[in-house]
Amino acid sequence: MSEDQKKLQDSGPEHEKRPVRRSRSREAAAAARRAEKERAASEPAAGAPGAAAGEQGKGDSGFPQKPAGGSREKSRTAWLPALAGFVGVLLCVGIAFYVYAAQAYKTVFFPNTVINGADVSDRTVDEVKAAFSAGADRYRLTVVARDGSGEEITGQDIGLHTVFDGGLEKILEAQNPYRWVFHLRTPRVYQIGTMLKWDEEALAREVNGLECMDESAMVRPRDAYLSDYIEGRGYEVVPEEEGTALKADAVQTAASAAVRSLDPEISLEELGCYEKPSVRSDDPGLAAERDARNRYVNVTVTYTFGDRTEVLNGSRTHEWLTGAGTDIALDETQIAEYVSELAKTYNTAYKPRAFKTSYGPTVNVSGSYGWRINQKEEAAQLKGILEAGESVTREPIYSQTAAAHGDADYGNTYAEVNLTAQHLLFYKDGNKILESDFVSGNVSKGHTTPAGLYSLTYKQRDAVLKGEGYASPVKYWMPFNGGIGFHDASWRSSFGGSIYKTGGSHGCVNMPYAAAKELYENVYAGMPVICYNLPGTESKAPTKASGRPPAGGQAAQPTKPATQPTQPNVPATQPGGQAAQPTQPNVQPTQPGGQETQPTQPGGQPTQPPQPEPTQAAGGPEITPVENGTTAAGGGDSGGGYGPAFGSAQSTEGGGPGVS
Repeated sequence: MSEDQKKLQDSGPEHEKRPVRRSRSREAAAAARRAEKERAASEPAAGAPGAAAGEQGKGDSGFPQKPAGGSREKSRTAWLPALAGFVGVLLCVGIAFYVYAAQAYKTVFFPNTVINGADVSDRTVDEVKAAFSAGADRYRLTVVARDGSGEEITGQDIGLHTVFDGGLEKILEAQNPYRWVFHLRTPRVYQIGTMLKWDEEALAREVNGLECMDESAMVRPRDAYLSDYIEGRGYEVVPEEEGTALKADAVQTAASAAVRSLDPEISLEELGCYEKPSVRSDDPGLAAERDARNRYVNVTVTYTFGDRTEVLNGSRTHEWLTGAGTDIALDETQIAEYVSELAKTYNTAYKPRAFKTSYGPTVNVSGSYGWRINQKEEAAQLKGILEAGESVTREPIYSQTAAAHGDADYGNTYAEVNLTAQHLLFYKDGNKILESDFVSGNVSKGHTTPAGLYSLTYKQRDAVLKGEGYASPVKYWMPFNGGIGFHDASWRSSFGGSIYKTGGSHGCVNMPYAAAKELYENVYAGMPVICYNLPGTESKAPTKASGRPPAGGQAAQPTKPATQPTQPNVPATQPGGQAAQPTQPNVQPTQPGGQETQPTQPGGQPTQPPQPEPTQAAGGPEITPVENGTTAAGGGDSGGGYGPAFGSAQSTEGGGPGVS
């Protein structure tokens, strides 16, 4: 065997032993560590019950030894349970306090709660009510003017009181008590409109009654402006003034807001209630404003009313100018006031005027007939004329015209109705063409036909006059005073005399058939109807005449009275234009609900008992025409038919006696 082979053989066992020794060493170390742990575990801990005082901190040799690693770790964390317990206690206390505090907000309002401008935090509903009620009882509002003077308005002056309708309770019920902490910084504002109540009209009166609201004492703010119109000089520049004029609406609003919040004082200056000037004297537009103003005031409008005139010029129109610079406008309110003055002076409707009767004496009559200026349209027309800058001569726009200007505006074509004599006369162009007795409203039943000067509303064939318990068909229907009018009366065989006193109509003028027919053929919408009473012209004897059309042949002529009245002194001038005759409607007669009785024939015996005139309940009957008749234009500022409260054939009577 070679030397090298021997070394290799000798090295083999030794090489194999090294790993074995390393493994045993590791196991020994591990065993030693386990033994140490077991020994340490079997020894009582330092300070543990049962351990001898002399043995603490000593090993087997009796020398002090360092604490084991587990003991050091335990001493470091021993305070943690105590800290955790303390934190737990604090948390429990905090939760208990929060829950306790939350219970209070079941009956009181959250912090930062404002209702109607008052802080109600942490108050109960009853406390809030008491506070508001007490505030209302002793409330006083001081209104401070620009000059520092103050005036008081008390709660009693305006009827201030509290009203609680459940609004407070609803706000409280809506609170989640456990969210009270979220309201510590965030305010909640509520407005309950019914919390306080007062008399708004009384407040307005108190505010308007303040000395600072006296318009006569106010000095209005003035922009740099041109002076009022001066004859021969025009306009001059006037420096601006602050003034003391208050805006009434702003003052009212400020006062209402103060009362609502129970504020004790308001400053009209701070609240911006005063009017302020906006244009100063060095404004370059003043020259342009002067020219713009002069353009209006240099216009002359001459109104004609027959032989009378009314001239409008700068002496009046300069008062109507508003605005500044070139933006000059007209005050429509003052224009309307001027037109109203014209109407008061030149309107004749509802004004008394003299009428010379056919019987000789003169009576005063008034009513819906006459001139009436359409004030709204005329004001608009006048404004346009002034804005155009051209002088004109014109008549105003009328909503209702008459036959002539002057006192005798009824002209010479009219129906004259003597209620005392129960006699009608009809004049056409100054010529008497019809006379007839009639029966007017029943005096004993309070249906007296009213005297007055009216205009015919329209005329219509074949209408049915309805009231409670009756429906009366008529052939000729000619209303002139609301639901009062002329018509034939098929149920009558006598007219005139004193029938009307106990057996009269519901207010209408009942006429014989022939007279009603002739009157119908000559009247027109807008024609004057003059009704009057004239003592001394009574007639006790009625005349026989039929209210129904004749069975055949020529209709009987209207009966003339034995004593002829004298011809009235009527104006010779004709109206400005003849009113157009209303168009005859194409109608079919409507039969009444029941069978009619036969009328009494003139000069003979009735074939059946006469039909009694229907009675009327209070309030007047209804008029139901078969078909609309022709209605005249006009009748008021708003248009419509002539006469009051009666604009079309379908209208019903709104006042006074009935129509049949």
